[in-house]
Amino acid sequence: MTAILFRNASILDGRAEAALPDHHLLVENGTIREVSDRPISAAGAEVVDLGGRTLMPGLIDCHVHVIATMADLGANAELPNTLVALRAAKIMREMLLRGFTTVRDLGGADHGLVMAIEEGLIEAPRLVICGKALSQTGGHTDYRGRYHHRDVEHYGDKAGAMGRVVDGVDNVRRVAREEIKGGAQFIKIMANGGVSSPTDPIAFLGFSDDEVRAAVEEARNAQTYVAAHLYTDEAIRRAVECGVISVEHGNLITPETARLVREKGAYVVPTNVTFDYLAKEGAALGLPPASIAKIEDVREQGMAALRILHEAGVMMAYGSDLLGEMHRHQSDEFILRGQVLPAIEVIRSATVNAARVLGAEGRLGVVAPGAHADLIVVQGDPLADLSLLTGQGRHMPAIMKAGRFIKNTLAA
Repeated sequence: MTAILFRNASILDGRAEAALPDHHLLVENGTIREVSDRPISAAGAEVVDLGGRTLMPGLIDCHVHVIATMADLGANAELPNTLVALRAAKIMREMLLRGFTTVRDLGGADHGLVMAIEEGLIEAPRLVICGKALSQTGGHTDYRGRYHHRDVEHYGDKAGAMGRVVDGVDNVRRVAREEIKGGAQFIKIMANGGVSSPTDPIAFLGFSDDEVRAAVEEARNAQTYVAAHLYTDEAIRRAVECGVISVEHGNLITPETARLVREKGAYVVPTNVTFDYLAKEGAALGLPPASIAKIEDVREQGMAALRILHEAGVMMAYGSDLLGEMHRHQSDEFILRGQVLPAIEVIRSATVNAARVLGAEGRLGVVAPGAHADLIVVQGDPLADLSLLTGQGRHMPAIMKAGRFIKNTLAA
């Protein structure tokens, strides 16, 4: 039995409005066994005195693309499978060292990567996947370009492909079932135009209403849900009315539609950091000119959307959605959100709220008995300074996943 006793911790997980000082926590066999404001007795346990440092649950990023090793996603889809897998392993290890112990992939990662992590072949966050995202012909993730007419039947077979091209209700049902059979834990559809794809202006609606409903029904039959790539108010409203639960991005939402999202029990995963860095670095990293031209259509309104969603009482989870070398900016989403939202709400987005998105309430995103021992120690108070959650983990002297230290410099 492996036991670690943390003493003198200031616990912050978003369930309370502030951190809880002078607490103690016992970890046994990868699980949090006890949390108390009184000393805990645990004979034989390794004792770690935090000296008042902040102890948080491991962070959760609900919108990543671990196979997006290049900003040019069309080129990424042509890379050798082995190269993509090895690059993805490096990307995920760097996420873990930023304190993200769980990530939800929104298109591209397959069950093989999940197995590699579970078998300990690579050191990475817990990985929740949708498999390949579903796109209509000419939609987001159809990277063939205007003059390329390659067969789409096997378009999504490569490890570096973000999604699959599928048209018609019957084919949407078939492909959704195939992705679930292959290990997808939810379904992702591209229900709006996108920045990175070449032939779909932002305002385009992806899929017919019946195709969206078909995806939703197949997900429900499998006891899961649909997440949808959405920017425009019209697209968000339509998708939510068709049963989509997870609204990804949501930049152009209006107050009226935000209230509808809440009424329907849906939520939003904003990803403002990706637009910020696509504008700054995208061209230099190979993002095509057609994509660069679309960034400002959604970038400016993304910050306003945070305020609209907060005022409407919509639950928000943390998302980054970065590509290639821009993955290093993953934690900067904390800073952007903190410009608009209370710090505690930003922290909730990456802890308790994110756990709800994953259907893992009580197991992830909290410092509580019965939860996985995914923990980070922060030097300072993130409620007073959200930048302590940035800097490639430099303010995190300890990072633990499943009761095992990934990083521990507390004695240094």
